[in-house]
Amino acid sequence: MISKKLKIIFGLSVPVFIAHGIEEYMMRFYDMSPDFLFVFTPLFPMPERQALFLLLQIIVWLMLGISFLLVLGGAWPRRIIILLGLLYIYELHHFIDAFRAGGYAPGLITALIFPVFAFLFWKEFLKTHKAVIPPKSPA
Repeated sequence: MISKKLKIIFGLSVPVFIAHGIEEYMMRFYDMSPDFLFVFTPLFPMPERQALFLLLQIIVWLMLGISFLLVLGGAWPRRIIILLGLLYIYELHHFIDAFRAGGYAPGLITALIFPVFAFLFWKEFLKTHKAVIPPKSPA
C-alpha cells in the first residue's frame, strides 16, 4: 500500500518534472547529456518520422506494462514507486554536471528541488515500509 504522504509527494513532483523537462529542452540538454546520447543514438540515423514513431511506440509499451503491473496489485505498486524514489536521486546528476561545467548546466535550476523530494520520499517510504523489510537473521 502506498501511503497518502507518498502520493502527495509524487503529486507535487509531477509539475516539477514537467518544469524540469521544459528547462532541459529550452537549454538544449539533449545536445550535451551523455545519458541522452547513449540511450537515443540508435535513433539518430533514422528519418525523423520513423524515430518519432518508434519512440511513441516504446512509450506506449512502457505505459501498458507499468499499467498492467499496477493492476496486478500486490507488491508491484511499491516496486514501481521505488523507481520514482530512485529517479529523484538520479536527478542529482545535474549538480555533478554543473560542477564539471564550473557553473550552470541545463536542468540545474529545477533540479534543486529534487533532493527535497528524495529526502521526503525516502523518509516516508522507509517509515511506512519498515515492516516489509525483513529483519537481519543472526549469523
